[in-house]
Formats: sequence, structure tokens, C-alpha cells
Amino acid sequence: MKNDIATVERISELHSFDEIIDVRSPAEFAEDHIPGSINCPVLDNQQRIEIGTLYKQVSPFAAKKLGAAYVSENIARHLRAHFVERPRSWRPLIVCWRGGQRSGSMTYVFRRIGWDAQQLEGGYKTYRRLVVDKLAELPRQLRFTVICGATGSAKSRILQAIGRIGEQVLDLEELACHKGSVLGVLPDSPQPSQKMFESRLLTALQSLDPHRPVYVEAESRKIGSLQVPAALIETMRASDCLNIEASFDARVDFLLRDYDYFLAAPERLNACLHPLRNLQSTETIQRWQDYARDGQWRDLVSELLALHYDPLYKRSQTRNYSGFSAPANFVSDDLTPAGVDTLALAVCRR
Repeated sequence: MKNDIATVERISELHSFDEIIDVRSPAEFAEDHIPGSINCPVLDNQQRIEIGTLYKQVSPFAAKKLGAAYVSENIARHLRAHFVERPRSWRPLIVCWRGGQRSGSMTYVFRRIGWDAQQLEGGYKTYRRLVVDKLAELPRQLRFTVICGATGSAKSRILQAIGRIGEQVLDLEELACHKGSVLGVLPDSPQPSQKMFESRLLTALQSLDPHRPVYVEAESRKIGSLQVPAALIETMRASDCLNIEASFDARVDFLLRDYDYFLAAPERLNACLHPLRNLQSTETIQRWQDYARDGQWRDLVSELLALHYDPLYKRSQTRNYSGFSAPANFVSDDLTPAGVDTLALAVCRR
């Protein structure tokens, strides 16, 4: 094996390097990257498109000439801006898409300087394969306790409060940047790509102690546009459950607080309601949209719970979560922050 090529067979081996430098374009890096890596592209987004077009429409030789010029300029710029002060003992790992010319170019320059730079064999695709393999295995080694409850039962807030007490939690909605329902889109917080979600998820799972329980909120297979990996959702659905049984009025009050950002943007809410037209009558959807425009928020939330969310919950929970057949119940008519803390403490003491 060449001494400038790093063959990595486990995610943990990546931590043996002093720094991980991803030389792919900013767009590639934004879609997903090795956690903790930095982006020093040898071709920026526009340059990558330009070189690819030149390769196809003119010739590979013409593309390589211009590409070499861009790569050389960019490596020099990164060297001056980021790495010139690194000591001789510095040992970076250089990553591109497949472990080809882009990472090879920076590795060559850095090794000529005298650093023990290594090029990741297989590039980002090697890392991605390791993530997929680990996500098929690791969730089955953990012991989950699933927090169930109808929409508006403050499950996410209770989960976070359990974490503050010191118990292990896995907050899938936080990782997915989505609250999980049809109205779950967060303002100014777009969801990550599926690959980035899985990278974040694996990092979270690897931080958990398999000898201690892990609290997680009951989820469907999709959180917004993102898919929960099969091994995780299957393990969750076979796990013990507990049920938050909050009063209807407490749930309405909680949702009015937790989704208060919709109050200033009724048209955004109405756009989120539009997909429900396949589940509710045209008249019902129109009435709900009128409630939003007129500021009749309590009427809107009450009907959404009674006519949409509660029937959906009753149909899905027993079918999907085997532990829900006999869950521990926690009854409350107070979902204020203080009430949530009280519920979290009761759950941890059960």
C-alpha cells in the first residue's frame, strides 16, 4: 500500500488524523461531509461546472489544463490562508469524492512540503459506505424507551427536559430540523440532506452508552422529507413505550405557544395545510384557512386535533409500536415549562 494513501475500514480510524480536509466543492460539502472536517475546495462550484463542461464538449486534455491551473491557484491560496503555520509533525487526511485527482493534488503538494499528508482511499464514498453500514448495525445495540402521546403532548419538550436531568436522549426532530407533522417545517431552518441527516444521526448514536436506556420520541418512518434508517425505526418500534396523556385543553394551549411563529405568517400555515386536501374535505380545508386568516387560532388548533391529528394517532400508534399495547401512563393537564419539567422528572423516576 502506498504510504500516501489511507485505507480506512472503521469510522473511528478517521480520528487518528490531526485534521480532515475536504477538497470537494462547497456544494458537495454542504450536502454532506465527515463531521469535523473543513472545506478547502480545489475547484469551487462554478469552476467544477466549467471543467466538467469543457471535458464533455471540448476534450479531456483541455479540461485538465484549465483544471490544473484552478487547482494550483486554490491550493496555494488555502496553503497561505490556513496551513502555513502547521508544524512539520502535522498529519492531515485529504478527502475528495472518490479519492482521485482533487485530493491527490493537495496530498502531493503537502507531502512535498514535508507533511505526512494522507489521501483517503475511495474518498467521501468510503466514508458514506461506512455510515450506511454502521447505521444498519448500531441502533440494534441500544435500549430505547419511546415517548408516545397524541399531537400537542409536548413530547419533544419532555424529551429535552429528560436530557437536562442527565438521562440519555436521541432527539430525531432536532437532528432533522423538523417537528415531524404536516405543520412541522421550522421557519428559516431548512432540513439537511438525507446524507447529512444520517451523518448527524450516526454521530449522536455513537455518543450513547449501550448499557443505559435511551429516551426517544415516537416517530413515523419520515420526519418531514427525511427517512429514518430502517434499523433505527424497527428497533424503536419493538421497544418499551410510555404514554403522555395530556388533557385536550392543555394540548391546545401548548401548541399555540410552541407554534407561535405561525401567528405572524398565516399564509405560510395555509400553505402547509394544503397537502391535507387529500384527507379532508374542501370545505374543511377552506374553513381552517379562514380561521388562520382571521386569527381564530384556538378554533383552528382544536379542529386540527379533533378532526385530523387525533384520529391519525389512534390508527397508527398501536399498529406501529408493539410496546404501546401496555405503556406506562403519565397524566397531566399542565404542559407549561414547569409542567413539562414535572413530567420529565416523573418519567425518570418511574
